[in-house]
Amino acid sequence: MENFSLILAIVVVTALAFDFTNGFHDTANAMATTISTGALKPKVAVAMSAVLNLVGAFLSVEVANTISKGLVDETGIRPEVIFAALVGAILWNLLTWLVGLPSSSSHALMGGLIGATIASAGVGAVHGDVLVTKVLLPAVAAPIVAGVAAMFATRLSYTLGRKADGKAAEKGYRAGQIASAGLVSLAHGTNDAQKTMGIITLALVAGGAVAPDSDPPMWVILSAGLAIALGTYLGGWRIIRTMGKGLTDLQPQQGFAAQTSAATVILASSHLGFSLSTTHSVSGAVMGAGLGRKGGVVRWSTATRMFVAWGLTLPAAAVVGALAEYVTGLGAWGTGLVAVFLVASSAAIWKRSRNEVVDASNVNGTDEPAGVVTTAIAAVTPPPAGTVPAGTIPDGPIAAVPTPAAPAIATEPTAPAA
Repeated sequence: MENFSLILAIVVVTALAFDFTNGFHDTANAMATTISTGALKPKVAVAMSAVLNLVGAFLSVEVANTISKGLVDETGIRPEVIFAALVGAILWNLLTWLVGLPSSSSHALMGGLIGATIASAGVGAVHGDVLVTKVLLPAVAAPIVAGVAAMFATRLSYTLGRKADGKAAEKGYRAGQIASAGLVSLAHGTNDAQKTMGIITLALVAGGAVAPDSDPPMWVILSAGLAIALGTYLGGWRIIRTMGKGLTDLQPQQGFAAQTSAATVILASSHLGFSLSTTHSVSGAVMGAGLGRKGGVVRWSTATRMFVAWGLTLPAAAVVGALAEYVTGLGAWGTGLVAVFLVASSAAIWKRSRNEVVDASNVNGTDEPAGVVTTAIAAVTPPPAGTVPAGTIPDGPIAAVPTPAAPAIATEPTAPAA
């Protein structure tokens, strides 16, 4: 550890800062449906998730090894490259959190690392086969697999519970939701905390502090677990609102099906060493659960914005990572300039978020605007009998008011016949 330089210390601190943002950015993955259905109170839910994220960080290092040993050529990477990659990932996490979009912290990290590596050592330093098989393919497959599984699990739940007592069944599914939410939190710690472990281990190898091909040291595992747990406890309330209320309206049966399906996909991917996006998995499962209930709907306007964010995550973080690497390559003053930019940008985003505060008290608000599809359906739906449309509300349903009764017509009294 005698080679632990100042730049290496900066990289480690920045990596833990990313891990912290990963925690509050992804709290929604485990607890959004549990909070939206009322199975757990918001603050209890995030506290439970934080503890299980910490426990999950100690269960495996396969994903960490994928990042530190497989994605890029670690022999040609400098600590400054890792720092630049983290800048891209952190800024993307904060921007998507500000607008309440559930994007992938994992892909932000991968994109930042790929962009900074290409800027430093060229395209050849990125292992394309690992990128495709362990990052890109799981990114596409995970939401589809989790969504289809959640849809069929939801239908099965309603079929089996058709003759059950409504209140008893709902109570049972709420208990099941708590258990499945805990499983998702454990899976999240197993998968996402490892990504920070991998990036710190890669930095330690690049700085000569540990030998190449080393597993993450215990202090790295512990610090990464604590950072993601703290971020989880603070709660990413904006994204929790979108995931729990913005995509679809969930009942306990749907929440249980969505969380169980997502947890299964995440844990299986962690075991195989896939750098999977838990956000993609849970979002796909929530949409599948929404479609699985008869009469259930998915708010496709919100889903479309989310899909666009998914598609932009890798390239956007890669561009920022590459630019940051170019500036850090100018010398120590360049690295300092990038650090100041990161702190200033993060502070500006946080200040902007104070204009509209979302916290535990209003996380279940239903002020998500209706999208184009909802508005179009409302526009062609005939009003109920006895009502007339009184106009439209932007991005909302048609308002209807009772048809006023015809006014009475006053007449002159008729003179009696002679």
